Amino acid sequence: MNDTSYVPPATGKAQEGMNPTNSVAASNDSIAPRENEPKDGALYQQRMKAWYPILHPVWVIAGLLILGIVFIPVGFRLIAISDSVVELSQMYDSGTGDVSEDCAITEPNANQICNLKFTADKDMESPIMIYYQIDNFYQNHRKYFMSRDDSQLLGKLTQTALNSKNCEPLNKLKKNGTTITLNPCGLIANTLFNDIITLVNGTGTDGKPLAMLENGIAWESDLDFKFHQPHDFVSKECDCDACGCLEQDSTCNNSTLYTGTDGVCWRYYYPNDDTTQYLHETYPKVISPLKGVTDEHFIVWMRSAALPKFRKLYGYIDKPITKGTELTFQIDANWIVNRFKGSKTLVLTTTSMFGGKNPALGKYFIGVGIFCLISALFFGVKHAIWPRKLADPRYLKYKED
Repeated sequence: MNDTSYVPPATGKAQEGMNPTNSVAASNDSIAPRENEPKDGALYQQRMKAWYPILHPVWVIAGLLILGIVFIPVGFRLIAISDSVVELSQMYDSGTGDVSEDCAITEPNANQICNLKFTADKDMESPIMIYYQIDNFYQNHRKYFMSRDDSQLLGKLTQTALNSKNCEPLNKLKKNGTTITLNPCGLIANTLFNDIITLVNGTGTDGKPLAMLENGIAWESDLDFKFHQPHDFVSKECDCDACGCLEQDSTCNNSTLYTGTDGVCWRYYYPNDDTTQYLHETYPKVISPLKGVTDEHFIVWMRSAALPKFRKLYGYIDKPITKGTELTFQIDANWIVNRFKGSKTLVLTTTSMFGGKNPALGKYFIGVGIFCLISALFFGVKHAIWPRKLADPRYLKYKED
């Protein structure tokens, strides 16, 4: 019997002389291009040339040596820069309620007056920053951080349901049987640090009394884009005996007279004032009705801190002082800390190119540098005594059959 292969019968198209391969090619040509198909380029098709470094032991050891040699001197330089910063601090309320502390209070808005005296142990170059430091207060708590209405801080008088909910329970209050809306609402705005710090004594190098400046302490972007007085708010300087000095429809009956610390008279108008409690009404001692939410102390407070121990800028002195200079600050204590077992500290400090005093940064650099040198020494000894051939097949593991 002959061994022959079976040949299937030819189809109609095969009988007509058509090649099946040509038929498939013709069908592929008829397919339309797919949507969002990447272009046929080296970048789009990931055919770019790339460098795949091989971590040869010699290069690793050299890299660790270079890092150690660079990091250690940089760390010592950072420590020297930090040590050049002059910092004076004094805690004025430990939060224990100890009556022996002149500034300690146990009730809010106590108006406890006390004096803090500082003596410069070194020459201090300007600007001399003045901070209040709070300990054990968690501004980064999510409920606290979210309790605000940014639209309200931009001047809008209406609230969305979400913003109203975020501000609870400090959104609306009952006052004399009437529902009062807080503006601004929320936990951050209504826990404003309201101790009053005043520089009452101090002499600069020119022999003139020093002054603590309180303008320019907030971020310029916050002032320009995040805080505005309520819409329809009006204020205008005028004669204390004059009437109708506002340019709105308001008259003397719904405008309020205010005399600033410089003795200048103003009239101002807040919309819906009979059903709204504004910031200057919540904190009349520290917030001027002319500034409201644009007050820089308030804006500094509203930028919440990331850690429970933080500092916020209260003011600065723009003149240098010499060693031995005495400065006296008067504190009007109103902000309580004993309820959350915190503390309040007044800090005077100069600055460097990296900010305030921070010796930890230099120590981190030194620590990393020492670690790199020790690692380089360890790998160097190992490579000298027990070298490993690069791509040695003895270290390759294959899947067992």
